[in-house]
Amino acid sequence: MVAHSSGVIGLPLRLLAREVYGRVAEKVGAANVALITGEEKIAPPGARFSVCTVEAMPDQTRAAFVAIDEVQLASDFERGHVFTDRILNLRGREETLLLGAATMKPILSQILPGIHITERPRLSQLFYAGQKKITRLPRRSVIVAFSADEVYAIAELVKRQRGGAAVVLGALSPRTRNAQVALYQAGDVEYLVATDAIGMGLNLDVDHVAFAQDRKFDGFQYRNLNAGELGQVAGRAGRYMRDGTFGVTGQTPPFDDELVRRIESHQFDPVKVLQWRTKQLDFSTLANLRKSLEAGPRMQGLTRALPADDLQALEHLARYPDILELATTRERVEKLWEICALPDYRRITSLQHSDLVAAIYKDVVRRGAVDEAFVAEQVRRADRTDGEIDTLSARIAQIRTWTYVSNRPGWLADPVHWQEKTRAIEDRLSDALHERLTKRFVDRRTSVLMKRLRENAMLEAEISVNGDVFVEGHHVGQLSGFRFALAGGADGQDLKAVENAAGKALALEFEARAARLHAAGNNDLALSSDGLVRWLGEPVAKLTASDHIMRPRVVLLADELLSGHAREHVQARIERYLNHHIATVLKPLDDLIRAEDLQGIAKGLAYQIAENLGVLFRRDVAEDVKTLDQEGRASMRKYGIRFGAYHVFMPALLKPAQAELITLLWALKNDALTKPGYGDLIPALAAGRTSIVTDNSFERNFYRLAGFRFLGKRAVRIDILERLADLIRPLLQWKPGAPARPEGAYDGRRFMATPSMLSILGATADDMEEILKGLGYRADSVTADEATVHLAATAPAAAQPAAPAEETAAGSEDPATGEAEATESVTEPAAAAENADEAPAATESAEPAVAEEPKSDAAEAVAVAEGEAVPQEEKRVLLWRPGGGKPDSQNRDNQGANRRDNANRDNRRNDRQGEHRGQPRERAEGRKDGRPSDNREPRGDRQPRGDRPGNEHRGENRHSGPKRDKQDRNQPQRFDAKPARKDKPVDPDSPFAKLAILKEQMKK
Repeated sequence: MVAHSSGVIGLPLRLLAREVYGRVAEKVGAANVALITGEEKIAPPGARFSVCTVEAMPDQTRAAFVAIDEVQLASDFERGHVFTDRILNLRGREETLLLGAATMKPILSQILPGIHITERPRLSQLFYAGQKKITRLPRRSVIVAFSADEVYAIAELVKRQRGGAAVVLGALSPRTRNAQVALYQAGDVEYLVATDAIGMGLNLDVDHVAFAQDRKFDGFQYRNLNAGELGQVAGRAGRYMRDGTFGVTGQTPPFDDELVRRIESHQFDPVKVLQWRTKQLDFSTLANLRKSLEAGPRMQGLTRALPADDLQALEHLARYPDILELATTRERVEKLWEICALPDYRRITSLQHSDLVAAIYKDVVRRGAVDEAFVAEQVRRADRTDGEIDTLSARIAQIRTWTYVSNRPGWLADPVHWQEKTRAIEDRLSDALHERLTKRFVDRRTSVLMKRLRENAMLEAEISVNGDVFVEGHHVGQLSGFRFALAGGADGQDLKAVENAAGKALALEFEARAARLHAAGNNDLALSSDGLVRWLGEPVAKLTASDHIMRPRVVLLADELLSGHAREHVQARIERYLNHHIATVLKPLDDLIRAEDLQGIAKGLAYQIAENLGVLFRRDVAEDVKTLDQEGRASMRKYGIRFGAYHVFMPALLKPAQAELITLLWALKNDALTKPGYGDLIPALAAGRTSIVTDNSFERNFYRLAGFRFLGKRAVRIDILERLADLIRPLLQWKPGAPARPEGAYDGRRFMATPSMLSILGATADDMEEILKGLGYRADSVTADEATVHLAATAPAAAQPAAPAEETAAGSEDPATGEAEATESVTEPAAAAENADEAPAATESAEPAVAEEPKSDAAEAVAVAEGEAVPQEEKRVLLWRPGGGKPDSQNRDNQGANRRDNANRDNRRNDRQGEHRGQPRERAEGRKDGRPSDNREPRGDRQPRGDRPGNEHRGENRHSGPKRDKQDRNQPQRFDAKPARKDKPVDPDSPFAKLAILKEQMKK
């Protein structure tokens, strides 16, 4: 074109027109070139060359040269009639050039006789590569789909797998489309996902074209693409002398052999007809205009085009009364047809688009221009850059409509102002859309790194103070300690490349960190409860079990980049810290392990204490403790060992820090870091809790390691249990008649729980009962009145003489031996309750039933005689005694009497029930022969009847007297396995004698 004095070229796309305009301007100067499109107009005065879209080409021209590109679009249903009109009617004075596919050769020869056709063969070959997965497509590939949703989905997948892709859609503005193509052409991304919009107007560096779909909606229906359309898109692969490939991907089935052959050899069906619409229009009336548009072609090879957007708008407006009132002259009808050519960029319904055309037409006719306020409001709505891709695309379509309006002569009062404003808004929206597309579908970090690596450039890497690793200014991962974690977004070869790039910077950083760690103080290192050694808060090593529980093995948490002497220095420094930490926190235990002055039994006990991490149950080593002499005890006390009533332990290890470390070492040795309860008991110890509710799901050893004794439903701190023993000891050592009774003492063999015991345990009375049972104590139950009477009877006299000096001396403890003697008196229940803490359920099941203290016979008889109801059960008092010990003789007598009274009460009750129910007397009180009734089981302590002495007198009762009358039967019956005891004289000072006298007085 520039070889001629003047020229006009028509191009199918606005962006292609922009590209050609730039090239021509470089050759002849911008002052000599005009750019004319529907949405943009640059027309310098005296411009000799014009670059236009086909729709914007003038109807007539005096230019020496005319060119029309992509003439095969003359067969397109939507735009074909415009290309056909330019092909038939527009000519250059010197030369007319029609550019297009070889499929146009027959039809052009037919409608343009004498045309000269020159063919330019393709210099590169196109080969079919078959079907491949999207994730396995080669670099520099274009993936083609025919819907925006499918394009977006494929681009998302490519981003996850390959770092990103550029996106090209027909709905994008030219500026956005060019920016996306530039992203691909520059190598920032290796893949382009597009519709068939890339089939023309874009010169791309493409090696492979993959079809993810082979069906499209052409504006009228869904149909399969024909071979020519597939070849047009596939032809983007390969350029000049470089061959290209094409294929299918996704769910698209492979192409058949015939289709492949035709695409590879460029043998497509020739175009047989062109879309045509008459240019001979009658604007005299609106009806005549519509009628003239219905005219058909008179030339063979042409067919009347389907109604386009402008004709559909005209048909709608022809039904509006207000439009009919305005379109009354030739000029107004012609103006209406001109405005109906407004493109539907928004892709809305035909009726909505017609309403906009009607509004513009009415303003132009009535006002001479479109209302400025209306235009300003429409432009203002589009002037926003927030929102996502679809929102921005809709705004761009909106502003393109008003860009077109501003470039039509006579439509606006101030077209230059609106041209500038709408152009600026469109540019901002296009840039924002490009940014959103890039942000959504491109991993900039990975794409830039891949580009630099392909260029074999040295990558600049840096590491921030918080461990973020940047390569070429892009965040690629996080460095924690001596481990590098790569950020997401790369895969396969890209992942290895990013790791290699980051490794160049990390190698030096690892050596520097190793040197700093080797010189770091112990305060910079810490051992956490999860078994990790942390340096300045970052994990650098973890602990695992070894042969010695106090010497766990150190495993570095470091990548392979830490190697050689640097790795050895780090390993040695962490091991040195760990040994120091254990020796410091567990110093008493460490000193005990290293002790050399312990001999014999003391040495053996020390070994067991160290093996059990500072706590032994005394019952497990009772024999060793008994045989340990005072010298051995003194030597062990030097190392902080205490011989308690229930435990042999080291109080210094019952602190939170020590208990936490002990628990960790035991858990490492026994693979228990993940067992229930690990680490859950240390907070209770740190909070100062003296007892806690147990959880049966927890590992039992965790209680002991945390300094607690598991006692069924409660767990009590070990040192608190020893304080409890100190409170119980004087209560059991007190003897009746002693000058002062300690609080809680009862009879020298039993004691009562006191508020001071509940206070140190931080427990309730019910909790106290569980704890004492767990320690092996057994409870006797008496009424509160009986306890009060007993305490009053055994109260020391006010002026009791002092004990002889010899007794006082004998009762005092020698400081050297007092602990052992007192301890043995309290450890007795623990020995009797063997394994109470390991099996609390068994302990409770073995506990004897607590006998109730019934009311006396006399009191019950009085109540029955007077018809009074038996009173409710009285309040009971629990008397605790060491497990395995026996109650005193008085208690045994009381228990025997209680059993007899219970039996008598049962007999009387049965007697009354039998009388009321009309049962035989024998069923109520036993058989007449003296044997028990059939429904009563014999007492376990009786002898068999055949072996019992005096069995020959079965018909008589055991008193050998006559049968008792009804009154006799009401008397309590006694069934004793022992011979009756002789009555002893009643002590008038006993509480029972006083109670009997009181009852006699009540009868009177």
